Amino acid sequence: MLKTFLSLWEHAFWSDTLLIDALRTDEKRAAKAMEEYAHVIGVEEVWLSRLEGRAPRAAVWPSLEFAELERLLRESQAGWKAYLARLQASDLESTVSYRNSAGLEFTNAVGEILLQVVLHGHYHRGKVNLLLQQAGLSPAPVDYIAFVRGAPAATRATSAD
Repeated sequence: MLKTFLSLWEHAFWSDTLLIDALRTDEKRAAKAMEEYAHVIGVEEVWLSRLEGRAPRAAVWPSLEFAELERLLRESQAGWKAYLARLQASDLESTVSYRNSAGLEFTNAVGEILLQVVLHGHYHRGKVNLLLQQAGLSPAPVDYIAFVRGAPAATRATSAD
């Protein structure tokens, strides 16, 4: 299971590279997409802080300029990569108690948290792509199969009618 989690996280890191490049093409037109994407990175930072037992360095819905978003992305990825590098299969069953953004207390297994964060991020990355498309910008093809193949995903522009 650990190998699967690590692959999903590597896919998330790869997807982030494509998305940040797509957002960079026109920061003004991509404003709504950037707001949605900032949520992805903000949530990842909050969950990492819970796993590490420290105060979060970002809000769940941070309001960020593009340069700040890029900085938070770099910091978040570095933190997650360091955390995942230390992770052992036995850690997936250990539990973490935390207070959510509504102030409610919960306890979950590390494996449940890792799956929540990566799935939540992919859900919102899909919304970011929709918002990019609605703004007249090109979405970032971030399909998992493209990641594992090492080949770009098919897009409307490359698919036969």
